Amino acid sequence: MIIAERKPIERILQMIEPYQKIAVLGCRGCVAICSTGGDREVETLASALRLARKKQGKPLETIEETYVRQCDPEYLKPLAELKEKVEAVVSLACGVGVNLCADLYPDLKIYPGVDTTFYGANPALGEWEEKCRGCGDCIIDMTGGICPIARCAKNLLNGPCGGSQNGKCEINPDTLCVWQEIYDRLKARGELDRLTKIWPAKNWIPAGYGGPRRRVRPDLQINNKKA
Repeated sequence: MIIAERKPIERILQMIEPYQKIAVLGCRGCVAICSTGGDREVETLASALRLARKKQGKPLETIEETYVRQCDPEYLKPLAELKEKVEAVVSLACGVGVNLCADLYPDLKIYPGVDTTFYGANPALGEWEEKCRGCGDCIIDMTGGICPIARCAKNLLNGPCGGSQNGKCEINPDTLCVWQEIYDRLKARGELDRLTKIWPAKNWIPAGYGGPRRRVRPDLQINNKKA
């Protein structure tokens, strides 16, 4: 899932400084799961913004709504009506949602209320860990299901580096060296021969070289052609 963190309220106040009526728009997708942009967070942010503006002597009126997803046009149709009721929107969706809202409604003044950080897992309550970089060329079949691109501080493909000591990362000694983890897992599986392969320099083209990536599945598209 996509992990995000709410922007400092001071930054959000700067964005909405010219406006008297805004909408705070949440998303029940990834940002809700990581407790950044769901119903509760929408209510909390809207309340904090109103209080801050009241102290400034510039009262703020807010409308609070949360959509199922902001990365899917199907769930953004109510935005056409909402944008007529407010001067601007603060979205608590990830950057994907904010981009899509802006694309669909180019006259809408929409601002990001969160910083999108990484693709992560939720190993325990209140914890999220980066597991994938979305590089478009997955190799974890060779590394025991562990991604060195996302989990190695140096993105090494033929690790570990010379700075790894006692199974810990040179950059962050509190973090396990991912190549030590890969070695241990492959050894336990009897698959250490996988590490004899020397990986060439990473091909970053699938990661977005040449512009935004796009995937089309014709078999899933609605055929609008007349028979």
